[in-house]
Amino acid sequence: MVNHRCEGRHIQLSTRMAETANQYTSVALYRYMCQNVVGTEEHVKTIRMMNAARDDLQSDNEIALITSGSFGEGLEMRGSDLDMMMVIKFIEVCEDANVGYKNTRISFIMDTEDTLPGFAKLRLVHSNDQSIFEMCDEIGSDYYIPNYSLRERFVNKDFPIVHGPCLNTEKDGALDLVLCLRNKSWITPANKWITRMSNTSWPGYDVKQSVIKHGVLFVPIGVKGSTTEELEWRISFSAGEKLLIYTFTHTQLLCYVLMKILLKDVISQDLDVKDLLCSYFMKTVMFWISEELSTSIWKPENLISCFMRCFRRLIYLVEYSVCPHYFIPKNNLFENKIKGQSQQILSNKLNILNSYGWRCILFSNQFSNFDVLAYGISKEPRCLHVQSVQVLLCSIMHYADNFSWTNYLILEKGIQRILSITSSKIKYLYANYMSTLCCKGNQLLPFDDTSDNKSTYKHYKTNIHNVLLSTRHDAVSGWLWLASLFYKRKEYKEAVAVLQYCLSKCTPEKLYRGMNLSHYHKELFNWPLFRKMTTVQLLKFLHLDCVLFFSNSLLLVPDELRIDGEVDHVIIGALVYVHFLIFLCNYNLHNTKQCLDSLTDLQLTIEKNYLIANLFQKAKSYNMLGILFQLVGDTESARHVFELSYTLYPDPKENDALRRLSLIG
Repeated sequence: MVNHRCEGRHIQLSTRMAETANQYTSVALYRYMCQNVVGTEEHVKTIRMMNAARDDLQSDNEIALITSGSFGEGLEMRGSDLDMMMVIKFIEVCEDANVGYKNTRISFIMDTEDTLPGFAKLRLVHSNDQSIFEMCDEIGSDYYIPNYSLRERFVNKDFPIVHGPCLNTEKDGALDLVLCLRNKSWITPANKWITRMSNTSWPGYDVKQSVIKHGVLFVPIGVKGSTTEELEWRISFSAGEKLLIYTFTHTQLLCYVLMKILLKDVISQDLDVKDLLCSYFMKTVMFWISEELSTSIWKPENLISCFMRCFRRLIYLVEYSVCPHYFIPKNNLFENKIKGQSQQILSNKLNILNSYGWRCILFSNQFSNFDVLAYGISKEPRCLHVQSVQVLLCSIMHYADNFSWTNYLILEKGIQRILSITSSKIKYLYANYMSTLCCKGNQLLPFDDTSDNKSTYKHYKTNIHNVLLSTRHDAVSGWLWLASLFYKRKEYKEAVAVLQYCLSKCTPEKLYRGMNLSHYHKELFNWPLFRKMTTVQLLKFLHLDCVLFFSNSLLLVPDELRIDGEVDHVIIGALVYVHFLIFLCNYNLHNTKQCLDSLTDLQLTIEKNYLIANLFQKAKSYNMLGILFQLVGDTESARHVFELSYTLYPDPKENDALRRLSLIG
């Protein structure tokens, strides 16, 4: 009897020790992910606020832009694209055929007859625009809009590629744009979600009401293989799902990330099962599990147990080939996807991974440096603060900055937000994005080079005002545009004065896109002065944004950069452009010594890679140097640096060095 008692106590002790070890490992994994994979809770909130400010500024009465996907959720996943949803506001979708229609609106009715759950056809019921009838298919006496017609209408030179429901950029496909329509009201097929009782208080009443208020979206893609595939639209709850993700504790969020990494870095590496699962399934599993577990469970010490619960639920769903949609459970997401031999192969794969327990995640090289002992001890928050800066420097947020246009409505809205919001942090975000949008939009302004009359003077002052609005998002780029404007107006001395100010800002502690932070930077950012700044404020004072030239920009781009009267899309480092423009100003002022000094400074900057992020920028920098050599009549040196440029980056679409060489002869 005594032996049995001792054995029982031994088992209990072993169980407690195992639980303690598991909790210790969970905390270590939590800290590792905060520092190396996702970032801190504060970092995630920063990304979300930046997204919200930018989306708000870029939306207007005609369209609403929503940053979606992982980045929209505040997660910058390795290799992720930037996903944007463009909601067409002047087209409404309704479920009730008796609803009143506005004369200025185009209205469709949801038709779910003969469609699978989660999909609908859209029947036209009201339009004053004849072109909409031309976009629709006439079936009997009714008009239905095919899902492909909306995509085809918005294909353009910026988004020339159609991929499923998305339009893609041509260069790298890093930006996916999904056009969609909106029903502002909740829909009947999802009504049971409103009243469904969970085992926990998640999601709370207020959260549910907020989700309902956002209504639903309709994405232009149908059920593959359906007889009416081209007429079907997928019902999307993206806006509501993002709100639900926002309610996650940071541990919940990290668990979600673990599921996404397991899918992308481990499961999908097996070619036999590569396309069977998608990240949306992982999100769906997370939502169902979140209804079952109390919010108090989602703590750092329980990260591994929560992750394994989610992973085993995925295994269960695959084995039974059933994955109910979170809002419309009748919609089985696995239907016609997970079946037959593929289902068996996937099930075997998942069970093998499950045999490794939580360590299955270590098959991802994102965890190659994970050391339980190292990350089990407390990590200083200051390391995470520096990590946030590093992540944002390499962020796809910069793609979001480039997806923009500037007009007075955006500026007016931004000013209204700044004046009406009490939070200084959010005010700064709006100021930052207004500056960024102005910086991109300034090049689209017309260049008036007529006689010096009153109208021209007013136009000139307006341009200066618009350029000055772009000086708030980083240290120098807005001032560089001002110098460019002065140069184009032949006000060379004024341009040099601004450029000297810019030169004083190009110091070693500055940050530039794509750089890796040095030990010096890490120590610098932990000074009390910088630690009190938000990440966005740090970027304002320390970031040297690239100089971006749009194709055929008239107002700001120096004529010397043109080939046959045109200018290619160019991204160049700030310091390189400073030296380039100082040379041009002094060249036109006939200051020979200053020209030679600028030429030498530019050569040294390129050779030492000073504030130059990568080979692409270095190649572009050599092109700038070659242009200056041509101006001074040194053809051989120009040919040499153009050849160096093309050797570094031999892509004629992205690098015009070959074209410049051909013109030398």
